[in-house]
Amino acid sequence: MRKKVYVYLLLSGGICLLSAYTLKKSVHRIDEGQSRPTLEKVFEKINQEVLQNSRVFETLTDATQRIGHRLTGSANGSRAEEYTYNLLKQYGYSDTKYAPFEVESWMRDTVTLAIVPYKSDNFRDVEVVALAHSPVEAHVQGEIIDIGNGLEGDFAALKDRIKGKVALVNIGLAAPTKGARNLHRSEKTALAIQHGAIGVIMVNLVPGNVLLTGTASVTGKLIPVPSVCISLESGQEIRQWMQDQKNLHAVIDMTNVSKKIRARNVIATLKGTQFPDEKIIIGGHLDSWDLATGAIDNGIGSFSILDIARTFKALKIKPKRTIEFVMFMGEEQGLLGSRSLVEDLKKSGQLDKVRYILNLDMTNDPGGFNAFGRSEMVPFLTEIGEKIKQIEPAFQNTSTNQAGLHSDHQPFMMEGVPVVGMSGHLDRNVLDCYHASCDNMNLVNKDQLKNTVRYSAMLLYALANADAIPTQRMDDTKTRDFLIAQGLRTPLQIANEWRWKE
Repeated sequence: MRKKVYVYLLLSGGICLLSAYTLKKSVHRIDEGQSRPTLEKVFEKINQEVLQNSRVFETLTDATQRIGHRLTGSANGSRAEEYTYNLLKQYGYSDTKYAPFEVESWMRDTVTLAIVPYKSDNFRDVEVVALAHSPVEAHVQGEIIDIGNGLEGDFAALKDRIKGKVALVNIGLAAPTKGARNLHRSEKTALAIQHGAIGVIMVNLVPGNVLLTGTASVTGKLIPVPSVCISLESGQEIRQWMQDQKNLHAVIDMTNVSKKIRARNVIATLKGTQFPDEKIIIGGHLDSWDLATGAIDNGIGSFSILDIARTFKALKIKPKRTIEFVMFMGEEQGLLGSRSLVEDLKKSGQLDKVRYILNLDMTNDPGGFNAFGRSEMVPFLTEIGEKIKQIEPAFQNTSTNQAGLHSDHQPFMMEGVPVVGMSGHLDRNVLDCYHASCDNMNLVNKDQLKNTVRYSAMLLYALANADAIPTQRMDDTKTRDFLIAQGLRTPLQIANEWRWKE
């Protein structure tokens, strides 16, 4: 006899009684004609399939060797789209398709940075890399003003001194104030532009003369001033020189390439058997920056998704809800592929059918889940985690519940679609290579990569096969209130993405 166990969820409107029978019933036949196995049995099959037959490390290694970087708009980016399309076809997804979109592609050309005292010829050249989407051509010279960490308060304290100068700003938080929340480099650039700066110099805080790239644009469009990155050591030298020599100037010269191109998301679909119109999207960005091969950002996320797709086909899994495996392009240049997909879903009236998005961006060796501010999902995710833990005791089943920005979940979250994330970890030496020239396969841990595949696959199966998912898409008003409660209004306002009038 099957026993019913009840779980009480505290919701805004009172107490809702949710039967754990929902999860007990959230199990489905893997093959047509089979009896309905328990969730634990399906998890065990997924676990064994991945441990014995995973191809994630091999395919990522092959792609980095054959393709190199995967910059959107480049020949390499196009080859990456074709590589993953063909791989999904090979895995048995006959309806794999391209979802093209047009973007303003940006590629670096030349850049130099020189530091010089005012009215002096004592120029010092500094190693530098341009940040996207700096202007196609820029030649600026101006006094350097140190904005420190570049938070709103830092700019406000110097607001009368910034206009016409070159802002020197940390990418991260050096000696952070307790409770301070860092801003994205694009948001710091936006603040500098709003205060009248004519250029921006970002200081990487990773030791070892590491240069970092990435977008300095909150919209994915060209910004009006040049933004560049220098190393920690160069930043320290400039700041010391500023103490010794007043009125220090920066000279920035750069050329870049910007043109309209067509990029393609790659989408493979596993049709649902009971709720075919309801979608669970698992996505991650395929594109990378061009300083390295992007093995970590975001090879480990996107190629994990490809291996999850392989696993589901190998086990002949028949989910209740439709699953879409999505390789997003253009994330690094402003979430361009995910924005495009959301717009397409809105135009076709299909966005309400998206029940959940699971986004894997630099996800590695997860030990739990992030409910992304959806408290009503925490008991559901915790129970799923306990079932994973029965299969693999090393899974910690930790729980976080904080929404964030700047990855492909954001356009969905801004439309009220529920988001879930895998809470993982990366070693310090790996994180130091974020967007840098050292982001290559030597950083990838094969066993940890398999952990990402097997645990994410189990969560995906549970979401796709639950009789009831304890949350749903929020309307516009509730989405606004949710974003405010998550502390995201200010960064969205800085990025000019706050669409609500106060």
